[in-house]
Amino acid sequence: MATIHLTRISRKNNAVRGTMRVGERDIATLENADYIIPVGTYPVSITFSPRFKKMMPLIGNVPGRSGIRIHGGTKPEHSKGCVLVSNPKDREKITEFINQNKKKDEKTFIHIGSCD
Repeated sequence: MATIHLTRISRKNNAVRGTMRVGERDIATLENADYIIPVGTYPVSITFSPRFKKMMPLIGNVPGRSGIRIHGGTKPEHSKGCVLVSNPKDREKITEFINQNKKKDEKTFIHIGSCD
């Protein structure tokens, strides 16, 4: 099972920028300010998502919450508690949206699932 560590960098309107550390790799994140999960370290497992109909990372041990996924999305409105991810080189460009690339998202998900 992989472990991630979430940190926050900034907030603009409803968009919360941050970083998710997986092993030695940092991944840029975007969250909805109304639903952010606490900063911290969490276990992640790959499970089937009934909503997305595919295997996806599931963040465990979120206080008072369940079903928190890591997935693509371009605006904070695309998340009601889930963590949206982006390529690390885009970290400084993230303000209120993320430019998503489905193939890069899938590679990120695979990387998260393969870390111990």
